[in-house]
Amino acid sequence: MPVSARVLDEAIGWRLCLDAGDADGQAQADFAAWHAAHPEHARAWAQLAGLDRQLAPASAAPARRALLRARPMARHLRIGGGLLGVLLVGVLSLGLLERQRPLSDWLADELTLGGEQRELRLPDQTRVRLNSRSALDVRFDAQQRRIVLRSGEILVETAHGDDRPFIVATADGDLRALGTRFLVRREADGTRLTVLQSAVAARPAAGGDARIVTADHQVLMHADRLEASHAAPVGADAWSRGMLVVENRRLGDLLATLGEYRAGLLGADPAVADLRISGSFPLYDSDRALAALPPSLPVRIERHTDWWVRVRPAQP
Repeated sequence: MPVSARVLDEAIGWRLCLDAGDADGQAQADFAAWHAAHPEHARAWAQLAGLDRQLAPASAAPARRALLRARPMARHLRIGGGLLGVLLVGVLSLGLLERQRPLSDWLADELTLGGEQRELRLPDQTRVRLNSRSALDVRFDAQQRRIVLRSGEILVETAHGDDRPFIVATADGDLRALGTRFLVRREADGTRLTVLQSAVAARPAAGGDARIVTADHQVLMHADRLEASHAAPVGADAWSRGMLVVENRRLGDLLATLGEYRAGLLGADPAVADLRISGSFPLYDSDRALAALPPSLPVRIERHTDWWVRVRPAQP
């Protein structure tokens, strides 16, 4: 059960205070009184303990680095007049360091959080745009320009004038650019390559011959094989311009993507989650996107607050 932002702030403050190692008897007594004052306090404290257990397998240095990676979500807290440090605020409400992400993402060279996009200009002037919840490493050397996509999705526009091969690597294999613009997305069962301009040579990690995928085509690469190539969907790169273009997509999946760009909770009732929808939706104006649903589907938008919105069947 989620806890309120206020109680979460208080729990984080107490954790900082007690971890500092200089809490006196009065501070310990005050904490005990706070912990016992309300069941929500105990839940918040237990969830913080769960976060500690998640980070325990990592060494102190990687754990600290992971926290610093999330510094846009951090704030300074003052307890009893002393600055106790910086810790993630909203970590629990966002899922304990976005618990669905592996810890390795937080140690990547480049990282985006949910609802965040960012553009990089690499040393060779190649442009890489990271979609929401993406992580990558940059591994350039004298022989090759190599980036490693750990998770998420990127849009690559390779620069000209550099003879070193440009390669996007994932756990499923290597994608070698042939002077091109293309998308790479990690999926649960492989790596999806969508070529927008020119061509890309795809080679699975297990070896074998590379296949050249040409413009306006896509392929799903597994570690041991490449699936058949298909025509690329229209608007595959629309996310880089703030739009989400879907064709026959589950409503629940659409709302999950829109929810990454919205503060609070956005979800679908199980009764409507499997409805299919096609269209174009603004990523950064989810209210407008939600308003477009009832004319197309038998649903209604139920707003408890601006922070809690649910899509339900049209008939209560």
